[in-house]
Amino acid sequence: MGVYEQVRRDAFDEDIGQNSWLTATEQDAFGQWLNLSPGQALLDVACGSGGPALRIAAMTGVSVIGVDVHERAIATGNALAAERGLAHAAEFRVAAAAEPLPFSDGTFDAITCIDAINHLPDRRRVIAEWARLLKPAGRLLFTDPIIVNGPSPMRKSRCAAPRASIFSFPRDMTNSYSFSAACASCPRKT
Repeated sequence: MGVYEQVRRDAFDEDIGQNSWLTATEQDAFGQWLNLSPGQALLDVACGSGGPALRIAAMTGVSVIGVDVHERAIATGNALAAERGLAHAAEFRVAAAAEPLPFSDGTFDAITCIDAINHLPDRRRVIAEWARLLKPAGRLLFTDPIIVNGPSPMRKSRCAAPRASIFSFPRDMTNSYSFSAACASCPRKT
């Protein structure tokens, strides 16, 4: 094992090709929180080279589309999907996450954005765009790597290590939504 591989193993425990601080255990919990199942569609925004998205596709049977601005990452994601026999279930496309995305309204059952939302300007508009892409009752999960040492002061939670925000868009997807949050150390909603 080379130095690079050892560092990634030491940092992540299991290297699933993540491009953030996400661990395999957290990724698996996110898939469960989103209630993903075969026949559903997931959009992974800022997917990098697609390692976590491919893991979700393999574990849940959902079809995944990943978008990222980096062409080399997208090429790697598509190559990995083919290599792992998941090309039928996972596709990666070049797209800027801060811009309107090239999908019809109500295309996805769930959307994830792992440790990248802090890079997107005008987050209110970005989240409204993601809501447009979700089916009724679709779910959005994003992590923010900037929150690393405890709950946000706006959240009344006993949870000491928040990692994800989960939004559900039940009816009018652009104007009303419910919010729940969860963290990697306690799978309960807060």
